[in-house]
Amino acid sequence: MNLARQGRILVVDDDQDVLSAARLYLKRHFGQVDILDRPDSIPDLLRQDTYDVILLDMNFTKDVSSGKEGFFWLDKILSIDPSAVVVMFTAYGDVELAVKAIKEGATDFTVKPWENKKLQATILSAMKLRASRLEYEKLRSWQRQVSADIDHKYQDMIGQSEPMLKLYQTIQQVAKTDANVLILGENGTGKELIARAIHRNSNRSQEVFVNVDLGALSETLFESELFGHVKGAFTDAKDDRPGRFEIASAGSIFLDEIGNLSLPMQAKLLTVLQNKEVIRLGSNKVIPVDVRQIFATNMHLHQMVGEHKFRQDLLYRINTIEIQVPPLRERKEDIPLLAEYFLQHYVKKYQKRIRSLSESALNRMQKYHWPGNVRELQHVMERAVIMNKGLTLNAEDLLINTRSSVEAEEGDDLVISNYNLEHIERLVIKKILKKYHGSVTKAANELGLTRTSLYRRMEKYDL
Repeated sequence: MNLARQGRILVVDDDQDVLSAARLYLKRHFGQVDILDRPDSIPDLLRQDTYDVILLDMNFTKDVSSGKEGFFWLDKILSIDPSAVVVMFTAYGDVELAVKAIKEGATDFTVKPWENKKLQATILSAMKLRASRLEYEKLRSWQRQVSADIDHKYQDMIGQSEPMLKLYQTIQQVAKTDANVLILGENGTGKELIARAIHRNSNRSQEVFVNVDLGALSETLFESELFGHVKGAFTDAKDDRPGRFEIASAGSIFLDEIGNLSLPMQAKLLTVLQNKEVIRLGSNKVIPVDVRQIFATNMHLHQMVGEHKFRQDLLYRINTIEIQVPPLRERKEDIPLLAEYFLQHYVKKYQKRIRSLSESALNRMQKYHWPGNVRELQHVMERAVIMNKGLTLNAEDLLINTRSSVEAEEGDDLVISNYNLEHIERLVIKKILKKYHGSVTKAANELGLTRTSLYRRMEKYDL
């Protein structure tokens, strides 16, 4: 479908003959042509609908020649929709009015009676400008989001064990489809890496990948972040802003920690997933979105459904394909590959002389339970590289306790055999989080911490 046939045009004039003539001619060339004989209806109309081009009369019945009313409504339109494209027209071919109209924000200026072909060409040119403005707005938001994502540390998937080979095969099978994917696994196993791999191997690989940590969104920020908001929707809403779904349109969106959503938030998300459209906070305009949806959690959603903590209809919507990520303790043959990778990475980053890992270091890693999975291994290697002054990393350079690890992680009761305060704090926080199925709010209440303080400790201990 060409640009003109998709065009949505609004004509505002107090002369019914002008409106009829414009609609009769423009309907032959553009998809939708609406007419309006009262400019005071413009705000209500623009809050319900959007137009590619608005043809606005310079002079209405209250003021027949100065153009003051036209400038007033031009300003009003641009305050409602800053990306609006407005073409002014008048029965008086005043050059000064034309120059002033463009300085005030109009795109073009035409004189009545118009020449049909010239009017059509003017509108087409204005439509292209509108498309460019919308694309620029999307790219600007995309750039901000991509920059934020790039700042987040990201490494490729590494592993040749049987569980990882099966995982690669599953990614290849599902990537080319648009099926919703639910990635399940413990913290630190690399769920985001899998989501990115699915996107890179999909038909949307040239479009944006947007990552959203739902666990970090409060009830008040949820709608604004995901669905966007318009200027004035709340106290700090100083500009219109697209949400993550709009930014991700044509690409992929990764909604991490979906198990942490409250039931009201789940209901709002389900509506968007079902209808494939969003409504910005403070607006009633429906915005279609075309997004590949990937979800992840470390929580047991099926169990939560039985406990009425997670909506069954939402679970069925998001888990067309389920991918279970193996924890590091179930693929220990990959530990040497991962350790070597992180060794080389941090040796280069910190300009160290270390050349190799000793057999004793590798043996110690193989015996460790790795409750924090690959993320914990990464941090252990980074710390060891920073502190080491020799050419080889040895077992004593690795700050891990194989005995206390197994005792603390495998038993239901909290067993302390390593009296390091940070180690104890980590185990206590992990146990309370497990008790409340990952609910940060409930865990923070029991621990006597704020949510923010608990999030800081979770990040510190890779939980």
